[in-house]
Amino acid sequence: MLQNTDEIARLIHSHREGFALPREFYTSREIYERDIDAYWNRSWLWVGHVSQIPEPGDYFLFDYGPESIIVVRDRDGEVHAHLNVCRHRGSRVCVEPEGKARLFVCPYHAWTFELSGKLRSGRAMGQDFDPGDYGLFPAHVIVFQGLILVCTADDPPPIQEGLERLAPLSAPFGLENLKIAHKTVYPVPANWKLALENYMECYHCAPSHQEYAKSHTLKAPQDMEKLVEPLKKRSEGIGLPTVILSETGPDAKALGADVYYRRYPLYEGYQTGSRDGTPLAPPLGSLTGYDGGATDIQIGALNNFLVYADHVVGYRFIPRGLQETDIEVIWLVRGDAEEPKDYATQDLTWLWHVTSLDDERIIRHNQEGVNSYHFRPGPLADMEWGIRGFYKSYLEMIRV
Repeated sequence: MLQNTDEIARLIHSHREGFALPREFYTSREIYERDIDAYWNRSWLWVGHVSQIPEPGDYFLFDYGPESIIVVRDRDGEVHAHLNVCRHRGSRVCVEPEGKARLFVCPYHAWTFELSGKLRSGRAMGQDFDPGDYGLFPAHVIVFQGLILVCTADDPPPIQEGLERLAPLSAPFGLENLKIAHKTVYPVPANWKLALENYMECYHCAPSHQEYAKSHTLKAPQDMEKLVEPLKKRSEGIGLPTVILSETGPDAKALGADVYYRRYPLYEGYQTGSRDGTPLAPPLGSLTGYDGGATDIQIGALNNFLVYADHVVGYRFIPRGLQETDIEVIWLVRGDAEEPKDYATQDLTWLWHVTSLDDERIIRHNQEGVNSYHFRPGPLADMEWGIRGFYKSYLEMIRV
């Protein structure tokens, strides 16, 4: 927990709207601890997909900062999330990142928990001990079209209304019927906010991502505009809505929204996000073909998805320390797609692998510069509008 509340209040007050955050937001241990406690622990987090736990007893862990969450399917088929903290003396209960369990047994003193989190047995604790008082701490869970969202707060922020608005737009992709084709972690020696901010803007895309820039129009908004109308016709032709849903920031959060959906065109000659523009996998969900577009979906600031007609790329920026972040990239394809008949992992992952290597480099250099005592926040460009919205929500949530 943050000790110097006066200092964090001063830093928040010192932020100049329309400018980058002051240096301390990326270098202060106290700010980092506040980030975990007040922002990450109170946000909805995309932890995984239902395809990872198809059967009762299947589980996986999702870790961030000092926290660890067990995500498990119980004997009745329900998805649960528990904090991976034994109620005896705090040991991790699960130490393997994924697996199948009949019960959860703490490796320290053998306290035994049901898949539901209920304590079955606290060994040799005496007659007055009531196991009902010491189940695993639960986390809130929502399964949205196969995406598992978890929040560890006692009173999580409202999200259902936003998901209801997003649901008809994302439904044609058949997100619930996906499977994970590949996952790669790109460690970067930088604060998690610098990694997230980099994803939120495409001001850097043209100079920093040569491969990405060949196919994606976001680097040049003036190019995108003339391609929007043709894309709308193609998208509607394969069964995709072309509505823009943009409800983010503090006001949207209060309404239970905080969601974003927009389909935008790739450059001509590209049907999907591939090296040569040709399809990479079978069309998703109910789609009847490829429209040459991509969709940005955001559920809160921390859960980001890029959806092509034939695959999904999920991005997470997970804090491991003050200046240690894992960029996790997850590629998902239709659940019945088989390799090598329907897709090739190397081709599927090529674009966002090379792009993520670029990101690791530029984020690393960003942190190195911000560490300088001579750093002063500069003004944000128009193309960095997403960062402006993030700052407003972030600063409000960590406010003392």
